[in-house]
Amino acid sequence: MQVNMHEAKSKLSALAERVWQGETVVIAKAGKPYLDILPHKENRTPRQPGRFKGKIRIADDFDETPEDIISAFEEDN
Repeated sequence: MQVNMHEAKSKLSALAERVWQGETVVIAKAGKPYLDILPHKENRTPRQPGRFKGKIRIADDFDETPEDIISAFEEDN
């Protein structure tokens, strides 16, 4: 759900409860997403860049698109 800044100010308690129930709440400023409301978690561990190094494999042909897929996109319907 997305709410504007003014609405978020007046309904903060209700929005916070929705976040705790698992809903995603975004506060918008000038109609554009500006903030996400997140529930507080004790002992949240910071991200560690590189922790999946060596565990993810990308196929050698990852950047190659099969001709049948290209043809399907280029067909006139």
